[in-house]
Amino acid sequence: MDKMLLPKRGRKVAITGKGGSGKTMLTAIMTGLLARNQHLKVLAIDADSAVNLPYALGTKSNKTVADIRRQIIEDPTEKARIENRHIRTVMAEALQAGDGFHLLVMGRPEGPGCYCSVNDLLRYGIERLSQEFDITLIDCEAGPEQVNRRVVQGVDTLIIVTDASIRGIQVAGAIREVVQRDEAMRSTRTGLVINRWKVDNKAIIENAQQQGLEILGFVPEDENITEYDSVGKPLIDLPATSPSMTAVGEILKKVIS
Repeated sequence: MDKMLLPKRGRKVAITGKGGSGKTMLTAIMTGLLARNQHLKVLAIDADSAVNLPYALGTKSNKTVADIRRQIIEDPTEKARIENRHIRTVMAEALQAGDGFHLLVMGRPEGPGCYCSVNDLLRYGIERLSQEFDITLIDCEAGPEQVNRRVVQGVDTLIIVTDASIRGIQVAGAIREVVQRDEAMRSTRTGLVINRWKVDNKAIIENAQQQGLEILGFVPEDENITEYDSVGKPLIDLPATSPSMTAVGEILKKVIS
């Protein structure tokens, strides 16, 4: 990516949308494009309990934030060890190095019981860790919950991904409304990416505009993605000539400009 498009250090982008909309696809391709620039420190966070991002990025997660949380709660020895270390260092234990990027996996959500102090500590640790990277991309769970809860503080841009249907646009509009009601998120730029775009559909575009959704771009149907998904190949390895790679590259320019 052109040096003129280098983001300010600490930029955070969250990707959300309804299930199956293409959130992980968009996160993975963006991560791969950014990772090609050796001047950037890129952090990808998988905040979806389904944990799909490592497969899309062609890497593994040996330890998750949920593992750290469980150790703090269940193991007094581990709790004492962590209390004597900076939380940023503790969080770094869950980092997995990829090709030009690092991956942090949140893991399964917390179970029964209230562990507010532990959750606050981990949230602070994620915030501190992300400040060491130029850009952080967050693959959220379906809907806006993760944006408002345990992962994100001060997101610069929220991308809502949808398929090319009126119902999908309606869901995207509902997510935007929830975000706008959160005072901490009102200053966040919110944009829409329409996935699996086949032909120009004025009704879809007009519906999005009526709901106040800024369209950041369109990702066309891509046979390469279908093929890679069918055999389990990492999406980060898609050919540079893939239609999705070109489209996401243009979207990325808008996001970090």
